[in-house]
Amino acid sequence: MAHDKLAYMANQIGKFFAHKPEGEAVAAIEDHLRKFWDPRMRGQILAALETDALDPRVRRAVEGLKTAH
Repeated sequence: MAHDKLAYMANQIGKFFAHKPEGEAVAAIEDHLRKFWDPRMRGQILAALETDALDPRVRRAVEGLKTAH
């Protein structure tokens, strides 16, 4: 899937959690990506970190995917 499509999808998830405080929103976004995104999609969104396509909270959540849970 194209990085721009994945970035759009991740940013939509971020908008869903926009009402939450910063830390809670980032954790909720990361949790959603871990639970519901295929490992290949998670790998591809990590590659999108090099672009400016991700909202700041989403970027922090995606950066959290680098660590194993």
